This record gives sequence, C-alpha cells and structure tokens, in this order.
Amino acid sequence: MAGVSTIKRGGSRFYVDPDDGRIKVPGVTSVVGMLPKDFLTYWAAKQSAEAAVSNWDIVSKLCERDPAGAIDYLKNAHRRTSKAASDLGSTAHDYFERLARGDNVPLRQVHADVKPHVTYFKQFLDEIQPEFLHLEETVWSDVHLYAGSFDAIAKVEGEVVVLDWKTSKEVYDSVALQLAAYRYADRIILSETGESIDVPPMTGGAVLHVRPDSWKFVPVECGEDVFAAFLALRKVFDWERDGKKGVVGRPIAKGGELETGTMRRAA
Repeated sequence: MAGVSTIKRGGSRFYVDPDDGRIKVPGVTSVVGMLPKDFLTYWAAKQSAEAAVSNWDIVSKLCERDPAGAIDYLKNAHRRTSKAASDLGSTAHDYFERLARGDNVPLRQVHADVKPHVTYFKQFLDEIQPEFLHLEETVWSDVHLYAGSFDAIAKVEGEVVVLDWKTSKEVYDSVALQLAAYRYADRIILSETGESIDVPPMTGGAVLHVRPDSWKFVPVECGEDVFAAFLALRKVFDWERDGKKGVVGRPIAKGGELETGTMRRAA
C-alpha cells in the first residue's frame, strides 16, 4: 500500500507528503476542530455528574480510600463515553467500506453492537444504489495546505457527490465544512499506487446517518461559501499553533501595591 501517513502533534493530526516527508499539513478534522465548542463543556460536566450518580456506591468508597482516584474517575467520564462511541463508529465504518466495495458481509459474523448499522447500510445500498467512484482515499490541497480522508465519492442519480458516513447521535452542521474541504481540494492521492489524480467536479455532498434504530440520507450544502468558512478556520489553525506566539511582549512599565502612585520602567 502507498497510502499517505499521518502523525499526531499537539493534539492535531498532520498528513505527511509522500513525495517530500518534510512537508506536513493539518488534517481537515483538525482544522474544523477550531470551531467553538461551548456545548462540550456542558456535556462533559453532565457526563461526570451522571457517572457520580449512577455509580455512587463505588464513587463514595473510592472517595474514602483514594480521593485523587475518585476525581480522576469522574473527570474522565466524558472521555470513556466518547471513546466507546468512537470505537463503535470505527467498527461500523470498516463494515461500510467492505460493503461499498462489494464484499459479502454475513450478519452472523458481525458484532451485535453494529449489526443494525450493517443492516441499514445494506438497505441504503439497495435503495439509493450509489455508483462509487472512490472509497477511503486521501485528498490534498497544494494551494491551501491541508489534507484529509473522505469516506466516498459517488455518483447518485447522475450527480457526483462526496459522501460521509456518520454514526453519531446527530448530523452536525460542521460536516458541511468537512465535505467542502474534500470537494475543493486539488488532488486525490490513491492509496494503492500513491499516484495523484484530480478531484472530480462535484455538485454537492451528503451524509449517510446510521443509528441503531434507523438510517437516513441527508443532503449537505458544501459550496464555495462553506469552503470560504473552512479556509478561515485554516487561518485560525495557524494562529493557534504559531501565530499567537510572542504577540504579547514584555512589560515596558510595571508597578505594585507597595508602589502606589509610582511607575517604574521595566529593565
């Protein structure tokens, strides 16, 4: 396989240029991660509170024996929840890719937690009948310096669209930024050969949202205006990593409580 390798730095994912390992660009999801997420503060607090209430017998005993351990257990409750959801999503995505490639996936061989997801994906294939042009490939932007891995580019009812599989509770509006970044990248780097080809012209994007009890195929606006918003976040990404360093200088004057009414020049 000649796929594009990635590395993690400072909590962000970077793609390494296969032709020049010195060039590393941020991933699409890391750039989209620059969006404000105030709701996550409430969600994380709620997860900790629910963990305390649901497991009070365990937590109360832990508080007596190891208060620091009890704090760690509660403050990491949201990470345990998100990891479980991420693991389920990754497993489902693996099955989705196999099915999209035409592999036979007998339900008896599928883990019970994702069996409904596989069933619904099969229904999606039967009803929508997408013609897959590319699956699980990497896009690269030479102009704007980012990269990312999309789930699929397919022809649906005669139109070429970029697709994303989601197993989250909701389809969040940030997916539009993600799909726009894929749509307007410069090239696709094929995983089998490492060859670069042009990203095909597309008319839009869509999300296949698969839950344990249902599925829906949702159109997503990912045109030039949405892409412009993504590029603004790309600038914010650079600001957060490097741009803000050193913008606040050393004080040129300072004082203190014992020097009321006076000001001294900083050395």
